[in-house]
Amino acid sequence: MNGSFSADERFSRIVKMIGTDGLGTLENSLVTVVGLGAVGSYAVEALARSGVGRLRLVDFDEVKPSNINRQLYAMESTLGMAKVDVAAARVRDINPKCDVEKMKCFVHQETLEAVLAGRPDVVIDAIDSVNPKVELLAGAQEKGLEIFSSMGAAMRSDPSLVRVGPLAGVKNCALARQIRKKLRQRGAGVDICCVYSIEPAGVFELEEGGAQEALSRGRSRRILPSLPTLTGIFGLTIANWTIQYLVNSNRDSNRNTA
Repeated sequence: MNGSFSADERFSRIVKMIGTDGLGTLENSLVTVVGLGAVGSYAVEALARSGVGRLRLVDFDEVKPSNINRQLYAMESTLGMAKVDVAAARVRDINPKCDVEKMKCFVHQETLEAVLAGRPDVVIDAIDSVNPKVELLAGAQEKGLEIFSSMGAAMRSDPSLVRVGPLAGVKNCALARQIRKKLRQRGAGVDICCVYSIEPAGVFELEEGGAQEALSRGRSRRILPSLPTLTGIFGLTIANWTIQYLVNSNRDSNRNTA
């Protein structure tokens, strides 16, 4: 079946939603997705199926059995493989024309320049570790890049309580509290657009001051209960906002130059 249909047919339903100019915008966009786990894998899936032409995929980890309940790339056949390798192969299978760049690395000060190189049109933060998350958010702001971030999706079960809004207003999320605190200590802004849940996380919520140690590089991670549905919804939501931002920004730009 490969090659038996036109490229136009592949994204024909997208064109009906956003027009040929909109698809052209997506095809010419570079989106960097950092973190290919429960949230990031679903975000990449939606971007690939929407015709985004350039994807930079960043993750240092490999697929583990504990990932199978919620991560798109985690299957029996991929155990032990690098997530960036599985992700890139899947994107190319969806859209062979997509220019996929793999970066198997951990985000910190030494790698940040490479992660953000080339001024991506959008950076998606799907990192679950506090310090790398802060580095990425602060670094993107310093470079004036548009960034959409995911807060804590684990321990939630009600999809009707998922919201999109500025980090400054997020409630019932220990991760968001930690990120806000650390960004302010660095003099960085907290008006970053993010997806989050207003559902209280309950007894499993990480205590203030404890999340950093539990999620920092080189330390054992605390296993948090999670559903594939909520983490997937977070990823699809952040991808949806990315698509809308790219298409609408281009439309606004065309109006201003007309």
